[in-house]
Amino acid sequence: MLPLNRILIGDCIALMNEMPAESVDLVFADPPYNLQLGGELLRPNHSRVDGVDDDWDKFQDFETYDRFTQDWMAAARRILKPEGSLWVIGSYHNIFRVGATLQNLGFWVLNDIVWRKTNPMPNFRGTRFANAHETLIWAARDKDARYRFNYDAMKSLNEDLQMRSDWVLPICSGPERLRDEDGRKAHPTQKPEALLYRVIMSSSRPGDTVLDPFFGTGTTGAVAKKLGRNWIGLERDETYAKAAKARIDAAQFLDDPSILDTPPKRQAPRIPFGWLVERGLLRPGTSLYDQRRRCIARVRADGTLIGSNARGDHRGSIHQVGAAMAGLPACNGWTFWHYEDADELRPIDVLRERIRSEDRI
Repeated sequence: MLPLNRILIGDCIALMNEMPAESVDLVFADPPYNLQLGGELLRPNHSRVDGVDDDWDKFQDFETYDRFTQDWMAAARRILKPEGSLWVIGSYHNIFRVGATLQNLGFWVLNDIVWRKTNPMPNFRGTRFANAHETLIWAARDKDARYRFNYDAMKSLNEDLQMRSDWVLPICSGPERLRDEDGRKAHPTQKPEALLYRVIMSSSRPGDTVLDPFFGTGTTGAVAKKLGRNWIGLERDETYAKAAKARIDAAQFLDDPSILDTPPKRQAPRIPFGWLVERGLLRPGTSLYDQRRRCIARVRADGTLIGSNARGDHRGSIHQVGAAMAGLPACNGWTFWHYEDADELRPIDVLRERIRSEDRI
């Protein structure tokens, strides 16, 4: 049995090796970066920078770090379901070594995401460019895996524009940053919830199990709970685990599939265009336009379109007429054609979704 919605204290490699094979849907890993910091870092006013100097981020050499990466990643791959995927985040200190190990183990890289920070820490010494980004690697368990990607959900999250692989987000700060009783950071590398929101939304669905082998103060668990996913946190530091538990206990859980689940549009029930006509959402004779009003066609009573332009006269389905009038090999008529609504053009897909919503199909 999986220890769902629990924090397990101990070594993440040993804990993962005790779990059933192929039992987890998604792994998000924020491993030690092996920053190799030397000496104290001061600001121009001589105040000390609160950087990452904890023992858990220190390794004897690159060989030791590579061996550690190989071990935890192999354990993670074993517990991933065949259609599951792995996300791992790092900086220039470690991400290239992590990526090579990942590929050597058989993972298949799907994307590298650049998290561009809106408020990065300056380079106080002025000896290098300010390090303003971190890199996430998203990988399927193997080359032929049928991994999950909620493309439509991510497009909707981005104001109906295809989401790109560069994410502009602030670092964790303000009320979201957990602090101890003395007002110090509870964890030096706490990630912003917005970052995990995109990771979990993009590659899992409600009810799935998300595992974080370097749980820290529980950002993954808090976001997973809010999005209706199960979570498992592995953490060897009891102080971090205690802070994570309190944070997750306070997070609100929403158990409403109609709100949380975002199935791909291609899985939605089929709605013939003629239904819009017979229900009076579009009347016979209504003019439809492409987004730039370069193509015009009229709705016929049988749910087909008729139009003409320099390419000739065109009759047929919304897809056939759209492709013919635009000179395209294929066309998605639902997004190509628009109707007038209060002097604004709206895609006819809006009317299709209205029928789905009203009929709950």
